[in-house]
Amino acid sequence: MDYRLLGRTGVEVSPLCLGTMMFGPWGNQDVDDSIRVIHHALDAGINFVDTADVYSGGESEEIVGKALAGRRDDVVLATKFFMPMGKGPNQSGGSRKWIMRAVEGSLRRLGTDYLDLYQVHRPSAAMDVEETLGALTDLVRQGKVRYIGSSSYSGSQIVEAQVAARDRNLARFVTEQPPYSLLVRGIEQDVLPTARRYGMGTLTYSPLAGGWLSGKWRKDAAPVPTSAARPSARFDMTSVANQQKLEVVDALARVADEAGLTLIELAIAFVINHPGVTAAIIGPRTMEQLVSQLPSAEVTLPTEVLDRIDELVAPGVTLNPDDNSYGAAELTPAARRR
Repeated sequence: MDYRLLGRTGVEVSPLCLGTMMFGPWGNQDVDDSIRVIHHALDAGINFVDTADVYSGGESEEIVGKALAGRRDDVVLATKFFMPMGKGPNQSGGSRKWIMRAVEGSLRRLGTDYLDLYQVHRPSAAMDVEETLGALTDLVRQGKVRYIGSSSYSGSQIVEAQVAARDRNLARFVTEQPPYSLLVRGIEQDVLPTARRYGMGTLTYSPLAGGWLSGKWRKDAAPVPTSAARPSARFDMTSVANQQKLEVVDALARVADEAGLTLIELAIAFVINHPGVTAAIIGPRTMEQLVSQLPSAEVTLPTEVLDRIDELVAPGVTLNPDDNSYGAAELTPAARRR
């Protein structure tokens, strides 16, 4: 497996990053099996693992910690904070108070004394980015965190954070983690070029569009239950946008077949073939799913295949706005109406 630089850090990572959201009660509840999947990914050459404190209420981090015992130094380990970890106040967000508490919880669950990459899971309009950056800078100086990153930031929010870091002499975000797939191409218009201008690594999530590109969601397929972790609007088959996605998925499956690939291989290869993408975060729940995704790391899509994809989903277009994970606050009636 070829490795790539993570932005301008000098750290080398695999083009596939193992996402662990589906290990634990949200997905695979068999801890031993989850560990076997993680070990198989590492043995296959993946050296990049991404998790978050909120995944299965912390159990995903615990499973990752057990799996990495004895192999920690060989892995670039990333986790995230921000989402609620309790029902009371001050148990979420980007405040100094919460960050200092959240990092200790993640370190304990992961069984490590440092994180390679600590990411803000979501931006917040109510939070001063300088406070978040200030707290994260202290963690870097303490040696608990090597690098910091953002997730689901818009282009303007990326710029704001970079300027604040420069002006206040704070640690800067070296990565951005946005959604990106054959069906969700909105970041090509703004986020990807902005991240590249600042020399940021980009680790994109949901390359299979929440299962839409796994072959599970097809026009002639029976309804399949979704994970409780996934927004229901993304799988409402009565919506016009999702009906359009079904048509496009069928057409993409034909493109994959003509290219001698599975739809999964086409989807993931499309993501990691973009020059602005460092790694695609894959999120297998089972060994079978992992094995089906690994070959995509070796696939290079020819120009004619990329052109056919562009005909089906235009560059910069997200077929269903519900698939975006940013911009929602700015588009609420209260934010856009006088």
